[in-house]
Amino acid sequence: QVQVVESGGGLVQAGGSLRLSCAASGRTFRMYAMGWFRQAPGKEREFLASISWSTGSTNYVDSVKGRFTISRDNAKNTVYLQMNSLKPEDTAVYYCAAMQTLNPVTTTGSWGQGTQVTVSS
Repeated sequence: QVQVVESGGGLVQAGGSLRLSCAASGRTFRMYAMGWFRQAPGKEREFLASISWSTGSTNYVDSVKGRFTISRDNAKNTVYLQMNSLKPEDTAVYYCAAMQTLNPVTTTGSWGQGTQVTVSS
């Protein structure tokens, strides 16, 4: 079982930036990829990006390409999501999840508690 804890959310003005962190732990976590998702009020959870622990290969949803960057620090067992040029529609709870592959349908059920991101106009 993989445990994940997100942090770094907050309130930011439109056009600003935030960096989210996801600390992972668990005996076999290096077997997995890690992904970022978000859920806005009244909407379904949305995949944003994923990254392989071993190769660093990434996968992004088209809507965030060029604005969001996923990265990982294997020494710290942490995955990051750098978010630039934030828009009010980016307001959501952001979640980190352990995944079997970079494909967003392969989440393992190991989710964090989420971190709130609010972008003011």
